[in-house]
Amino acid sequence: MRGRNFRGELDTFLAGREQELIDFRRDLHMHPELAFAEYRTTQRIADRLIAAGLVPSVLPRGTGLICEVGSGDGPTVALRADIDALPVPDEKDVPYSSTVPGVCHACGHDVHTTILLGTALFLAQQSAAGLLPGRVRLIFQPAEELPGGALEVMASGGISGVDRIFGLHCDPRVDVGKVGLKAGPITSACDKVAIRVSGPGGHTARPHLTADLVFALAKILTELPAGLSRRVDPRSSLSLVWGRVEAGSVANAIPDDGVAEGTVRCLDEDAWHAAPDLIKALLDSVAGAYGVEARMDYVRGVPPVVNDEVSVQMLTEAAAGVLGEGAAVPTQQSLGGEDFGWYLESIPGAFARLGTRKPGSLQMGDIHQGTFDVDEACIGTGVRFLAATALTALWEGQRPGSHEPVAGIAMA
Repeated sequence: MRGRNFRGELDTFLAGREQELIDFRRDLHMHPELAFAEYRTTQRIADRLIAAGLVPSVLPRGTGLICEVGSGDGPTVALRADIDALPVPDEKDVPYSSTVPGVCHACGHDVHTTILLGTALFLAQQSAAGLLPGRVRLIFQPAEELPGGALEVMASGGISGVDRIFGLHCDPRVDVGKVGLKAGPITSACDKVAIRVSGPGGHTARPHLTADLVFALAKILTELPAGLSRRVDPRSSLSLVWGRVEAGSVANAIPDDGVAEGTVRCLDEDAWHAAPDLIKALLDSVAGAYGVEARMDYVRGVPPVVNDEVSVQMLTEAAAGVLGEGAAVPTQQSLGGEDFGWYLESIPGAFARLGTRKPGSLQMGDIHQGTFDVDEACIGTGVRFLAATALTALWEGQRPGSHEPVAGIAMA
């Protein structure tokens, strides 16, 4: 396989398929579906894979699917795309605007899905020609935005036997033709915490005869984040930020009930696992000092996405081979959450950011907005990148723990 011109093969493949893929993306964009309701999306993907001679398997809940390409005793590499939309109204004036009121693909999952589909079609051709020394498992995951879809995939055996896993996400801050890469943490753990405080209440003229609940709640709001900063290694970036606070109804009465809600974000997996017990201990300490009762509801979200260094190197080589030297650019670590982190707790892999901004554009749109859109040239870029990544991981890679040397491969 050394020296094969994958770049030329991908160019030829996309010359005959790029418009089909753009049309597929636009169809998904017009018919967005929320988490665990992606029935039409799943069927559209399955129909196209079946037409290519592949055998997709729909997940038990009826949305999302898994499909394997290739055979043999070589390594198994997984590629993942998320397929769900957001409960956000589409505000774009384009022919392919969402036809579903209050729902749109404001995070680019339609793009991710289309790129993985295109990659599947190319890899199917490679497999038919006997050019895959292993398997590529395609994971079209439901419910990333819930989150929960990654756990559904894992519970169904979706990463059983997988040696490495890769994924990507649209990034409107990066130009089309480039991919943002980073070893180590690239997204944050993200949990939700709700605290309810209760006490006897009373008149504001006599706070000494009651538990001054509003004052106690204010102390909780300030002392918990401050305490975390002194109890956890600052390199973990564990933070608690409040988003909602409510207590009382009039100015001269101390209420008997109050609530605070916020998010906990973290870059370090060990600190993430320790966070609930630590926050609860701090809460009990502060509440006890002011004579109020405090109850905490802590809802786990997603772990941080921590990219494996070897996998990032594979992404870098793939990008250079089919997109050109300099296509891989450094990217910043984000405090946003992404359930791809669940996969990386079990197997090595890496998550990349795909440039979707038209080169030369001064607009800096953001995801999760009703105005979000992409330069559709990113679809071809994404197919090239994901296909090359799978081939790099199969041909250059080695099973974790193997001591065999890594063989080189030319992409262009």
